[in-house]
Amino acid sequence: MFSLKKLFGKEDKFYDLLEEGADAANTSVTLFGTYLKHLGAGASPANLDEFVQSRRKEKRVRHEMTEALSKTFVTPLEREDIEALSFALYRIPKSVEKIVERLSIYPGKVPSSAFERQAELLQVASDAVVFMVKELRGGTNIERIREANDRLQYAEGEADKVMLDLLKELYHGPCDAKELVILQEIYELVERAVDRCRNAGNVVVQIVLKYS
Repeated sequence: MFSLKKLFGKEDKFYDLLEEGADAANTSVTLFGTYLKHLGAGASPANLDEFVQSRRKEKRVRHEMTEALSKTFVTPLEREDIEALSFALYRIPKSVEKIVERLSIYPGKVPSSAFERQAELLQVASDAVVFMVKELRGGTNIERIREANDRLQYAEGEADKVMLDLLKELYHGPCDAKELVILQEIYELVERAVDRCRNAGNVVVQIVLKYS
């Protein structure tokens, strides 16, 4: 057991901002799943503004974090940990926004079913990150973090396999060269978003191990 009060002092604001950042990242992932469902049903997808707002919220959280750090005494090592996690969380909605931007300009009907398993794994990874970040408040058990990280690592590993299967199907399918290039890029962007979640989880694990 350890307490991050040693890391953050008595300022609950740091916990609040990290959790808000994790929630904003998770919201963008959930919106992505909803976006795919709308595409699959032939309905108009969610407005892209929702994804932009999610990313902007994460950016605002980062700015508030920087301001809070400038006004609070934190050792250089502790500052690096907080900033690393804040940055890792920011990259998740930024990645998701890029995926949806590419899908929104895809020529023709988007094969939304091809992305379903990737989206499910991205959600698993994002949920694990939210859990891990919220466990930091007030102290945590290293075993609970490891269990959540195991779920995260599993999702990341499965996402790699799914992407390879999708690429194999793409390479042997009837699509033309232009479609192949576009879909390959989008598949890789989704897999990269899962990697962003893994990176955020790794930062949490490092913090927990360091202060346990």
